[in-house]
Amino acid sequence: MTPVVVLTIAGSDSGAGAGIQADLKTFAALGAYGTSVVTAVTAQHTRAVLDVHAVPAAVVDGQLDAVLDDFEVAATKVGMLGTEEVAEAVARRARAGRLPNLVLDPVLTASTGRRLGMVAAVERLLPYVNVLTPNRAEAAALLGRDALGPGEVADAAAQLVAAGPGAVVVTGGDAGEEGEATDLLWTNGGARTFTGPRVETTNQHGTGCTFSAAVAARLALGDEVGEAVGFAKGYVTRALAGGRDWTVGQGAGPLDHFGWFA
Repeated sequence: MTPVVVLTIAGSDSGAGAGIQADLKTFAALGAYGTSVVTAVTAQHTRAVLDVHAVPAAVVDGQLDAVLDDFEVAATKVGMLGTEEVAEAVARRARAGRLPNLVLDPVLTASTGRRLGMVAAVERLLPYVNVLTPNRAEAAALLGRDALGPGEVADAAAQLVAAGPGAVVVTGGDAGEEGEATDLLWTNGGARTFTGPRVETTNQHGTGCTFSAAVAARLALGDEVGEAVGFAKGYVTRALAGGRDWTVGQGAGPLDHFGWFA
């Protein structure tokens, strides 16, 4: 049986916990064949992003052509864009219908604190996005706010859907009951929440990348949006639990993408 092909367009993480590396691990773990277009090269580990080098838009163009001219891509995950020129290169393919099941993780700031993307670059893609997956801080930034309170998540998601995406999932939203983590999905049909156990761990590097990559993989495999989001929520929870006690690096470590210890 031939696997479905999923494309990730994102930055490279030399520590391999997030970005392209996390996406490819997620695709493989979920039974999809991963292809990649690198938008930026970062020097980073579990403690910090030390440097970021944006890949020139012409090189991103070449990578996109190489993948799309040879592979039948069933879904696309977009992460770090880096520059507006790169965002436009991606948007051109999206406008032409060449990036199906487009899932956008608006990577604006690394979990280690360094700003990695620009709101303007993300906004170029919003009209073509099937599922947008911001965390609360990213959703606030896209709406020009400093922060979102617990009671503002649904309204923020609705405003973001009005900007073009077919669906918005705000991750790490309302905490729900003690010990629970709740994400909120908003579509034109309204709100739906997904709740799971909150995993207490400092090893959370790449959580957003992994979630969005899992949504893309499941869309490629035929899930509807709600099914894909629910599956991704469970997958990330298991990956967090599996890597909960790892000591990989000296800072915020990675997830257990392959279920070695979940």
